[in-house]
Amino acid sequence: MADYEDAATPLHHHQSSISRETILQALNTIIQLHFEKTLEKKKAVDLQKKELFKMFHLFFLFLSIVFMAQSLSTRLQCRHCWVPIGMLSLAHLMFYISVAQTLRCINGFKYQRRCHKLTLGVATERLRQLKIRFSGGGGGGGVEEIVEGDEFEIHYQEPPESYFGKFKRNWALYFGFLIFIYGFMVSSSVVILCF
Repeated sequence: MADYEDAATPLHHHQSSISRETILQALNTIIQLHFEKTLEKKKAVDLQKKELFKMFHLFFLFLSIVFMAQSLSTRLQCRHCWVPIGMLSLAHLMFYISVAQTLRCINGFKYQRRCHKLTLGVATERLRQLKIRFSGGGGGGGVEEIVEGDEFEIHYQEPPESYFGKFKRNWALYFGFLIFIYGFMVSSSVVILCF
């Protein structure tokens, strides 16, 4: 480890100087890039949410058809209850898998969007600080201010670990709701056909 630090030290002492216009242009480019990525991820989240709600609508339509068929059928008896329960179990399993995949995509896009927003915030703050410094410096007519290269280096920001708690709550909420619906449908099938 000490060898690595000794080898890295000369690199940090040899920093290049960059002109004011170059640094402002670079920061504006970083800001524009992360702003566009933030909007892109928001659109992707919205599209996935529409897909999720569309799946919920189709699933509840299927459940209502099964429920109505059970309640209106005079030929189904208690010994036949395993058929609708099997259909419901298979439909719930397929729906759980599709919801899990969609939630995974939504959470991934939300996480990426949060990272871009944090990076955008850091870059905007750095640009604001540099503009204040440049305007406060007063500089002469033809003299360009020189800035160290590491002053406009913006690293990709990631949210803290506590941010993942939000995703876990969403998963628990969706799957708790789906398990409740499954229990309701199975118990109502047994009640309708057996009592």
